[in-house]
Amino acid sequence: MKNIAPKIFFVLLLALLWYFQQYHDHSSNKTSSQTFDEQKVQQYFKQKQSGKMVKIQAVVTKILSDDIHEPRHQRFIVGLSNKHTVLITHNIDLAPRVTGLNEGDQLEITGQYEWNPQGGVIHWTHHDPNGLRQGGKIIHKGEVYQ
Repeated sequence: MKNIAPKIFFVLLLALLWYFQQYHDHSSNKTSSQTFDEQKVQQYFKQKQSGKMVKIQAVVTKILSDDIHEPRHQRFIVGLSNKHTVLITHNIDLAPRVTGLNEGDQLEITGQYEWNPQGGVIHWTHHDPNGLRQGGKIIHKGEVYQ
């Protein structure tokens, strides 16, 4: 019986270490999942890079008319906290329209950045119907559009 006490202590110590390691990993994942790519968007613009998946938080600064040529796109401009602006083209033939969108609304957007002289475009803000590539999404007032 006397030999079992150190073993129980050792097992409890390992369990405690495992618990703290799990908590630490979970916390760091939570932080990284809340990381946004605003600086990267500005860098991609300066370096004229395209084809980069990004995740941003932005405010709608201007709502544009839909692009009605197939595939149809809902279009609007967003401003990042670093004052950079980007055109968002959200394919409404593949994903639901972002409803109730107004200037001043805050969005979380995941999509593919493409360079242009006006600040760039983010598209692929929806799932890939063929499942061949990473999809994007738009989150507006807690609703996910993909």
